[in-house]
Amino acid sequence: MSMSPLRVVVVGAGFGGLSAAALLAREGARVTVVEKNDEVGGRARRWSSDGFHFDMGPSWYWMPDIFERFFELFDQHPRDYYHLERLDPSYRVVFAPGDAVDLPAGVDALVRLFDEAEPGSGPRLRAFLADAAYKYEAGMGDFVHKPSLSPFEFADPRLLVALFRLQMLQSFRGHVERHFTHPRLRQIVEFPVLFLGATAPKTPALYSMMNHADMALGTWYPQGGMAAVVDGLRRLAESQGAEIRTGTEVLEIPVEGGRATGVLTEDGLMEADVVLANADYHHVETRLLRRRHRQYSAEWWSRRTLSPSSLLFYLGVRGRVDGLAHHTLFFDEPIDDHADAIYENPRWPERPLFYVSAPSTTDPGVAPDGHENLCLLIPLAPDLPDDHETRERYWDIVMDRLEAHVGHPVRDRVVVKRSYAHSDFRADYHALGGNAYGLANTLDQTAILRPRLRSKRVRDLYFTGQLTVPGPGVPPAIISGEVAARQILKDRG
Repeated sequence: MSMSPLRVVVVGAGFGGLSAAALLAREGARVTVVEKNDEVGGRARRWSSDGFHFDMGPSWYWMPDIFERFFELFDQHPRDYYHLERLDPSYRVVFAPGDAVDLPAGVDALVRLFDEAEPGSGPRLRAFLADAAYKYEAGMGDFVHKPSLSPFEFADPRLLVALFRLQMLQSFRGHVERHFTHPRLRQIVEFPVLFLGATAPKTPALYSMMNHADMALGTWYPQGGMAAVVDGLRRLAESQGAEIRTGTEVLEIPVEGGRATGVLTEDGLMEADVVLANADYHHVETRLLRRRHRQYSAEWWSRRTLSPSSLLFYLGVRGRVDGLAHHTLFFDEPIDDHADAIYENPRWPERPLFYVSAPSTTDPGVAPDGHENLCLLIPLAPDLPDDHETRERYWDIVMDRLEAHVGHPVRDRVVVKRSYAHSDFRADYHALGGNAYGLANTLDQTAILRPRLRSKRVRDLYFTGQLTVPGPGVPPAIISGEVAARQILKDRG
């Protein structure tokens, strides 16, 4: 007697949902992905207007080994789906108008750059990166692929030794200060943790692994933008047999006899043996489940530390904009003041740092001929009011500094402009607090202390994405989908 295939509904077509769908379909499950929005990708959607094509969310392609490892599970490679180019410089850091430093690709070139700024710091950079490489290999290998359903998963003497070496209880700021004296070098080294959810003094030194990802593994660009990566994962999932339905919002997850029986949409009930939620975890629990089926109370959620939100401006500009690399960081104001406004005393920052993505410097296909495609991003505390007047005030603040740096007007050549902030994250993704990056990577929100991958109240209900394990970011989201898929297959035999 043949058995019917396992029926799985995946709620949300972000990176976690797509990676899980591909793996589950490969193993013979009948997988349907339902996506609220009209495009797949979640926060990594693409928005197009008047010949400009904007990545709405992630724009940094780091950790290429994680993407390669995932595609290898299907005996394939990222190059089968999109073309990667390593950026050199990796990015530019602006410290004052006309005063900028380019971070070159490759450790040897970085060592020379550090030595020029602070003699003797080159060898210290090599030692710092060697330590970061160990943390990366342990953190992205042994730890992130665990479902974190029990502390006993980590009861391995090798992991306990690794925990000591990973410096979970030492601060990132202190770790950096022991290696570098020059304030600019410290800022450059601290940059990758800005979005993790805490200030550098309160972030574990473990996260120097991000410096290995940044400086050693490099910054890459997929031609066509991150949307090309999303499209690659979509095609991979569909090639394995998964069905993807966009423009389909889930209204409820019915529970009968203590187990999830499918999802209810405007089109009716879709029955399933397993439901995997890649939508915002808080939204799923508080809006799609009845109260008695929720794992976490409103008070519990109110005590969580969220990663930042953002104010973004998507710009189409007539003509070229000088002085910008593909990625340009404006560190021309004190970083600690801005970090305090995000993490310690939430408010709109008085003197914000910001980031500019200019993919048209690398990829002519994202803008019409003779035009520039820009995205400006200001990291912000979640749960801030973001009315039109406030957005426009910050538009003028950052554009004044951008124009001062490039040395010519830009605002009068803007032909496409769209702003995006907290209320948009809530409307489009049901994002808790209007956050952009999920739960912060703090010590008390790591591994078994994050929201569970498998519901303890509802059988056959699982979660993936940036609010559960292992954490926020594109590579962790892909890993999250893989871990969730493997747990479902294990539980279902």
